[in-house]
Amino acid sequence: MVTAGDFRNGVTFEMDGGVYSIIEFQHVKPGKGAAFVRTKIRNVITGAVTEKTFNPNDKFPTAFIERKNMQYLYSDGDLYYFMDNETYEQMPINGSVLGDNFKFVKENMECQVQSYKGNVFGVEPPNFVELEVVKTEPGVKGDTATNTLKPATLETGAEIRVPLFINENEMIRVDTRTGEYMERA
Repeated sequence: MVTAGDFRNGVTFEMDGGVYSIIEFQHVKPGKGAAFVRTKIRNVITGAVTEKTFNPNDKFPTAFIERKNMQYLYSDGDLYYFMDNETYEQMPINGSVLGDNFKFVKENMECQVQSYKGNVFGVEPPNFVELEVVKTEPGVKGDTATNTLKPATLETGAEIRVPLFINENEMIRVDTRTGEYMERA
């Protein structure tokens, strides 16, 4: 059990049939009236963020989120197969669980699979990946405007914007959290 007075960033707890994680918290002691805890919480299953105030004496059961590094193997229709690196067991995960940033993951990459009570609710790819540019327009010589970007298609099928000097068949580093070009690999 965790009390609202013990809330810290990253604490996970169960409330009203959902699992929540603390993003921000603030203990408030007004001059008049009782103290309270103002929080910003995220539902770890749906990703929805809400603001809520608690009495510091409120108690909630602690929720344990399991994070396991697994290797992405292949996809078959709407199922994506991951392998546990320790037991070598394969686990199918429904495509609806995967986030938008999964489009940067290629086969045999390590991902972090998040589950609660055995139910997988999220797959987190590595923060940075190196991918090959398979299609982009050639940069025009003399076109040296700063911070000018052009569209490029990567080997996973994802489309991002890259600087003019990037050509086809080049390896680039991409930040999967923002989907932005970082540098040449």
